[in-house]
Amino acid sequence: MSSGRRLRSFAVIAIAAAALAAGCHRTPPAPPKPPEQPAPPPAQPTVTLQASPSSIQKGESSTLSWSSTNATQLSIAPDVGTVAPEGSTKVTPANSTTYTITATGPGGSISASASVAVAQPAPPPPPPPGPSIEELFLRDVRDSYFDFNKADIRPDARDALGRTADFLKAHPEVKVNIEGHCDERGSTEYNLVLGDRRANATKQYLVSLGIPADRMTTTSFGKEKPFCTTHDETCWQTNRRGHFVMVK
Repeated sequence: MSSGRRLRSFAVIAIAAAALAAGCHRTPPAPPKPPEQPAPPPAQPTVTLQASPSSIQKGESSTLSWSSTNATQLSIAPDVGTVAPEGSTKVTPANSTTYTITATGPGGSISASASVAVAQPAPPPPPPPGPSIEELFLRDVRDSYFDFNKADIRPDARDALGRTADFLKAHPEVKVNIEGHCDERGSTEYNLVLGDRRANATKQYLVSLGIPADRMTTTSFGKEKPFCTTHDETCWQTNRRGHFVMVK
């Protein structure tokens, strides 16, 4: 009986040792794989743009310079168009202009700007004002002078009235009153009639030169409004005239 128990004990011990030995040589399970990391997003493009000089006179040029990263397409507006990732170009804007470069790549788009101020030339000074119509009238209109006790148009009066006609043709908006004047000799009544003849003779000569009669009126002052008051022929000749006054 004792031998049988010993045999059974040895058998149990052997089985346990075998199981223990088998457990020590078992391959451990593989560790789990780490999760896959997502791919990083594409890099955002960068771009810079400068203008040198940034202020010019009209007709001058400025240089645009730019650089970029992570861009596959670049363009500059206005007027320049598609450009390389890095470079420069000259521009000659007629007016102040802001240039914008746009860089596009897998990571998106981005823009940068640079301005060129164009100084316009100063306008020329206005021309000096010309003479007024009143000044032209005094400069170009000539009276007609007469001999003593006559109302005939003399050769020198024809030249004077020719210049007057030229002025009136050049300025059709102007109307005139022709005053007939006489020297101090003779009665008031006689000189009023003579002054009227001289004024009308002057008017009719201008009509013969092409000046419409409705642009001219006549008045006789006789000897009542002398231009000179000295009692000699030089003064009297000054007073014997057909005198022009511009009508407003």
